[in-house]
Amino acid sequence: MHKRLAFIDTLRGVAVLSVVLQHSLEQIVESGHTGPYYWWFHDAIGYYFNFGRFGVVLFFFVSGFVIPYSFPNSATPIRDFTISRFFRLYPAYWFSILVALIAESLIGEKSFTLPQVVVNLTMFQTFVNVPNVMVIYWSLAIELIFYIGCIGLFAMGLLKRPSTAFYIVVATSLICILGPLVISQRIVWRLMEVALNLTAMFIGKVMRDASIGGRLKWWHVTICVALYCVFAMTISLRLYGGVDYRENFFFGYSIGAAYVCAAVIFVTFAAFGERLAWPFLAFVGVISYSIYLMAPFVIVLIYRTFGAGQAPGEWALFVGGIFVMAILVSWLTHVVLEKPFISFGHRFRSRSRPAVALQSSLREQGAE
Repeated sequence: MHKRLAFIDTLRGVAVLSVVLQHSLEQIVESGHTGPYYWWFHDAIGYYFNFGRFGVVLFFFVSGFVIPYSFPNSATPIRDFTISRFFRLYPAYWFSILVALIAESLIGEKSFTLPQVVVNLTMFQTFVNVPNVMVIYWSLAIELIFYIGCIGLFAMGLLKRPSTAFYIVVATSLICILGPLVISQRIVWRLMEVALNLTAMFIGKVMRDASIGGRLKWWHVTICVALYCVFAMTISLRLYGGVDYRENFFFGYSIGAAYVCAAVIFVTFAAFGERLAWPFLAFVGVISYSIYLMAPFVIVLIYRTFGAGQAPGEWALFVGGIFVMAILVSWLTHVVLEKPFISFGHRFRSRSRPAVALQSSLREQGAE
């Protein structure tokens, strides 16, 4: 069992609180009580920077840093990896679907058909064009693609090679930077956006190989991040525009800035390691999956109970209340639901192989 890296949990904490902040501020804007502050709010979270996309992409970087090294040293590593991921993701995910369906029935909003709910239970609904029970589930589909890709690379013996992730990032970035110059179909740009998110994950692995163990050089990281940033701005401007602001929360500059900023923050934290670990944010990071799933319900509950407010002080109280309640509720679901199922999943894993000597840097900085 690897010990946790506190700076990685700190990044998770930053990521999930950024997502919660975006959704909370969107609720304030949509409340209709911002008055002269409307465009100030709207531009801050829609035109210039999207905190939600920043947080999700930061999660992607962290996944790339951790997941490729999560295959256990056991007799059946792929099977054990799959079991571990299943019990890590699905129980809390299914619980959030149940809560969402109950909440929708109580407030009388849109409902989903039984077949749609069943497909959502698989977490593969995006791949068969079935709507998500909650919008936030879109990022989980990207995670699944990455897990499947890691399994395939592991089975072929390529995942452990540090050059694999580097070449994937370089090749994908170059193709998707040049592709929009000759391809104008929006559906292709959407697929390239998926590739961009996966590229962030593989950069996470490149960063791991450079910062822990020294299997890659920092020039590998520099090349990957530079290409990724150009890739991100190219696709963001294509998909979300760079001239007309359509008064929503997705704009070319804000989305592109979110991708680039996530890369800068991730590389900085990975470079300095545990020196940038913050205990409170690390705690939030430990329960970040529960926060990601449960915060939308907290936002709706607080808004319907107290409203979002009509002045800066009230808005600050609204956001602060959401943060506090989301953390408390998510800590409870983490303790009652997540941890027991993760422990239960360990029962189905095969025995570990005899321990082998690890490099000192890996012994000191393993991650789970």
